[in-house]
Amino acid sequence: MEFWESSFIDKQTMWGFEPADSAILAKDFFLEKNIKDILIPGIGYGRNAKIFIDHGIKVTGIEISKTAIDLARQNGIDCPIYHGSVSDMPFDNKQYDGIFSYALLHLLNEAEREKFIKDCFNQLKPNGYLILTTVSKKAPMFAKGKQLAEDYYEIMEGVKMYFYDADSIKRDFEKYGLVEFTEIDEPNKEMKNKPSINFILVKCQKGQ
Repeated sequence: MEFWESSFIDKQTMWGFEPADSAILAKDFFLEKNIKDILIPGIGYGRNAKIFIDHGIKVTGIEISKTAIDLARQNGIDCPIYHGSVSDMPFDNKQYDGIFSYALLHLLNEAEREKFIKDCFNQLKPNGYLILTTVSKKAPMFAKGKQLAEDYYEIMEGVKMYFYDADSIKRDFEKYGLVEFTEIDEPNKEMKNKPSINFILVKCQKGQ
């Protein structure tokens, strides 16, 4: 499930169809590395998938929200999409050149995060790349609401988030081919008066 595209989705597709800056960066990187075939867990209604499809990259999605999948179809996203939770990965035995996941990892609890990262890594081809974004401690929601565990908060009823920093990124990703991680501020392109959200963009590569 993707917080930004599944939990708050409505008929107006409130996040619009302009891709996140992270998706644009991932698209450029995948094209540079000649990545042809990617998996997008938490594809939502497809706003980030479209930029890959439009540049000739084959996309397969996973999405828990049937409403989001229906909206994706209505808006011309015709790639294969598995209807289900990322916690139930894998949905096929295929390995992909690349995997892109936006604003999803931090919605999972500790065991779910570990399984999700491992499942993504296992579905990469040798030399394949995993690029994902996750919310940072510098985001305005950090330490808001009810604390459930270290750096893990229920920021509003039913919405739980784990907030990453450099140390926790290294802890969770170093054994999965961590290449680099960088901070990125993601603006809300539909509601420009809203503050941007600070994410960490993580890049991993699977070895031979």
